[in-house]
Amino acid sequence: MNKTVLISGAGVAGSTLAYWLARRGYEVTVVERAAALRSSGNPVDVKGPAVAVAERMGIMPRLRAAGSAVDRMTFVDAAGKPVGRVPLAAFQGSSGDREVEVPRADLAAILLEASRTEAEFVWGDTVTALTQDGDGVDVTFAGAPARRFDLVIGADGLHSTVRRLAFGPEREFVRHKGMYVATMPIDAPVGSDREVVIYNTPGRAVSVHPTRGRALAAFIFRHDAVPGFDHRDQSSHKRLVAEAYSAGGWRLPDLLDRMHAADDLYFDAVSQVDLPTWSTGRIVLVGDAGSSLSLFGDGSTLAMAGAYTLAEELGEATDDPAAALRRYEARHRKLVRSKQGGFRIAGALLLPATRTGLTLRNAATRFMPAIAGLRATRSAPATVS
Repeated sequence: MNKTVLISGAGVAGSTLAYWLARRGYEVTVVERAAALRSSGNPVDVKGPAVAVAERMGIMPRLRAAGSAVDRMTFVDAAGKPVGRVPLAAFQGSSGDREVEVPRADLAAILLEASRTEAEFVWGDTVTALTQDGDGVDVTFAGAPARRFDLVIGADGLHSTVRRLAFGPEREFVRHKGMYVATMPIDAPVGSDREVVIYNTPGRAVSVHPTRGRALAAFIFRHDAVPGFDHRDQSSHKRLVAEAYSAGGWRLPDLLDRMHAADDLYFDAVSQVDLPTWSTGRIVLVGDAGSSLSLFGDGSTLAMAGAYTLAEELGEATDDPAAALRRYEARHRKLVRSKQGGFRIAGALLLPATRTGLTLRNAATRFMPAIAGLRATRSAPATVS
């Protein structure tokens, strides 16, 4: 095999994969639909196996410099009075204090910078057709001339183009989880720079999450799947948020005004991607394209760990890529399954559906400090499996 590979998507999974495949002798091209990385997106954790990947890439100092100082969540009522607190140490992974929380845009930018010299990046273009045989894949692009690659990897997220072209329409694999999320950057936090402040009504949450020198507001709400939902139609996104939060309370009037004025609002359904297999011939999926559980599923950690595992397997079996892809999937599915089980617990904590659920959640936060202390005593270094 000549070891040429196309990666669709320059986000967390795509940039991590480009770095490690290039280090294993591959000639890597990355195509990204957007003209540049987006500036919005929720804060994400680099934890567990992703810590080891970041350390091997030498980017942990930069991640820590960009990381937040947040150590707790504070739940407030409509007047802004605290009704519950949760130390984030209660959710710390096996890497303990080596873990870091960082805005997704900063994580993507740092990974891109690490991989920029390792691969060819094509911005503002996308794959439109894939035709494969036993020796490679012919790829047609929207703008660039057609090319042939030994492998094609879809690292293009929840709404993956590669998955649609190679595996089938999105509706067959993406399951709506009954929630939507919108995020946008704002000027400053509303409380301490060490706390995420969250205001709930039944089935609704709005939060302000501080990062270094700025903050991110998030709207998370329960809602049935919207027929014909278009993840690129920002005007409909703003309308859905405004309708969901029409009752007001806390700082909602100001935050909704900012939402209407925002030109970098991120909005999407909270969804799970479920495929029977992540590869077909010489085409394979990594990150959210193959196994997303958006919002509560440690997506960035899984993306980095999965990209490393895929590169490792391909680096060791260039004469039999199909076998390498099967081994990657067998290894990484174990990690994915362990993370996806926490969806219901996280949803009950952050987004109780009823007033009774809110009351019980607030009462349960009294026990969280003890849980955090217990987890801290059990923390141990993690490795990529």
